[in-house]
Amino acid sequence: MSGGASTNSNASIDEKNLNITSEAEIKNEDVYAEPVLSTVLSPNGKVVYISDKVDEAMKLADEAKEIEVTPEEDRKLRWKIDYCMFPLMCILYAVQFMDKISTSSAAVMGLRTDLKMHGDQYSWVTSAFYFGYLFMNLGPVQLIFQKSKHMSKMLAIFIIVWGLLLALHAVPSVKYSSFIALRVLLGCAESVVTPCFTIITAQYWKTEEQFTRISIWFGMNGLGSILINAIAYGVYIHQESYAIKGWRALFVITGVITIFVGALIFLWIPDDPSKARFLSKREKLMVVQRIRSNQQGFGNHEIKKYQIVEALKDVRTWLYFLFTVSSNIPNGGISSFMSILLNSDFGYSSKDTLLMGLPTGAVELVGCPLFGILAVYAANKKIPFWKYKLAWAIFAAVLALIASCMLGFATSSKKARLAGAYLWYISPVSFICVLSNISANSSGYSKKWTVSSINLAAYAAANLAGPQTFIAKQAPKYHGAKVAMVVCYAVMIVLLSALLLINMRENKRRDKIAAERGYPEETANLEFSDLTDFENPNFRYTL
Repeated sequence: MSGGASTNSNASIDEKNLNITSEAEIKNEDVYAEPVLSTVLSPNGKVVYISDKVDEAMKLADEAKEIEVTPEEDRKLRWKIDYCMFPLMCILYAVQFMDKISTSSAAVMGLRTDLKMHGDQYSWVTSAFYFGYLFMNLGPVQLIFQKSKHMSKMLAIFIIVWGLLLALHAVPSVKYSSFIALRVLLGCAESVVTPCFTIITAQYWKTEEQFTRISIWFGMNGLGSILINAIAYGVYIHQESYAIKGWRALFVITGVITIFVGALIFLWIPDDPSKARFLSKREKLMVVQRIRSNQQGFGNHEIKKYQIVEALKDVRTWLYFLFTVSSNIPNGGISSFMSILLNSDFGYSSKDTLLMGLPTGAVELVGCPLFGILAVYAANKKIPFWKYKLAWAIFAAVLALIASCMLGFATSSKKARLAGAYLWYISPVSFICVLSNISANSSGYSKKWTVSSINLAAYAAANLAGPQTFIAKQAPKYHGAKVAMVVCYAVMIVLLSALLLINMRENKRRDKIAAERGYPEETANLEFSDLTDFENPNFRYTL
C-alpha cells in the first residue's frame, strides 16, 4: 500500500465531515508500535490503522492486479484446484470419521466384553476422545497452526500420529484404563482436521463456492461410515482366521490406512496457494485475484490479541457456540450408539447390524453434497428465502427434528423408527453451514482461528456430553436420549433463524452507510490487510 492511498482515504473522510474518534483512543495495541501503511474508516465510524503485519497474500497482491482473468480462465482454474486438492481432502475426511466411529463397530464385535466394560463405561470411551479434542481446541491448535508457516505439513504429522495411536488400540495388553488414555490422545490428534480444512477452503475458493465444497468434504463422513461398516463386516465374518480378535484387527487396518493418507497429505497438499506445485506462477496470481471478493487472503502468522478480543465480543461467535452445542449433543450420542441401537433396540444380530449401518453413511454421503448443490442453484436463480444458505440449514434442522421424533416416538412401527434413524443423517447439513459461515464471515486471521477454536471446543464438549444422555439403565430404548435430541433440534432452529436475521440486518446497515459516504473504500489491496469483518467497510456477511 502506498502513502497516497492513506492520504486519499483521509481526505475523503474529511470531506464528509465525519466525526472520528481520536487516534489515541482507537489505535489498538497490536499496531501501535508498528509502521502504519494506511488507514480506513470502519462501518462503526472508527479509523482503523493498517500495520505492515498484513496477510500473506499481500506479497502477490500488486503483481496479481496486473493480470486480466477472463471468466473462462477462472472457471478452468477452479476446476484445476478442485481436481488437484479435493479428492485427497475428501479421502482424509472420510478416514477421520471412519477412525472416530470405529469403536461403534468394535462395540458389537466384542470390544465391550473383552475389556470387561459395564454400566456407563462404554459411554466414556467416546467421551474420552472428545476430552482430547476439547483440550486441543482451547488454545493449542490455534497456537500451533497459526504460528506455523507449514500448516499442511503439520497437519500431515498429526494424521500419521493418530494413525499410530489407532493401531495401538489393538495391542493385546490394552486394558480399559489404557484404552481410555489412547482415546484421549486420539482426540488430541484428530482435533486439527476440521479447523485446517476450514482455513484451506477459504484460501482457494470464493465465498459463494465454499458452502458446496464444505458440504462435499464434510459429506465424506458418510463414506467413512460406509467404509468402517464394510471393513468391520468383512473382518467379522472372517475373524476366526485372524491371530487376534476381530475388533483388534479392525483398529490395525484403519490405523494403517490413516498413516498412508497422512503421508499423501505431507507430499501433496501445499501450505498455501503460493507454494502449490500444481499451479503455475500466473495461476497463483489468479488465485489471489479470485479470492479478493472474500475480503481475506491466505492468512497471517502473527497472533493479534485485539482480534481475539473482538471474536469474544462478537454475538455471532456465541450463536455458533450455542448452535454447535445443541447440534452435537445428539451427534455424539448417535455416532457412538447407532450400532448398539440397531443391535439391542431394533433387534438385529451383530452381523446384520453391521450391514444395516451402511445406509446411514449413504444418506450422509448423498444428502450433504446434494444440499450444497441445491443451495448454489437457488442462489444463482435468486429464489426467495432459499437463496440463503442459512435457509437450507434451517430446513435440515427441521428434517432432523422430524427424524428425531420418528426415532423416539414411533414406538408402534419399527419401519418408521428405522426411517427416522436414517433420515437423521441429513442433520450435518446445518453444522456444515455454520462451518461455511465461520470460513466466510469471520475475517481477520486471528479472529477466524479464535472463532473456529471456540466453535470446535463447543463441538467437543457437546460430543463429550452426548453419549452420557444414553443412560445404561434406560437400555435398550434410551428414551431420555431421544427426548434430548428433540429438544436440541428445536433450539437449533431458533439459533439459526437468529443468525440469519442478524446478518441480514447488519448488511443492510452497511449498505446504508456506504451510500451515505458516497464511495466504496478503495485503499490499495484492502482485502489482504488482515482486517476483521468489524473493521473492513467493504465486508458483507454471507447469508
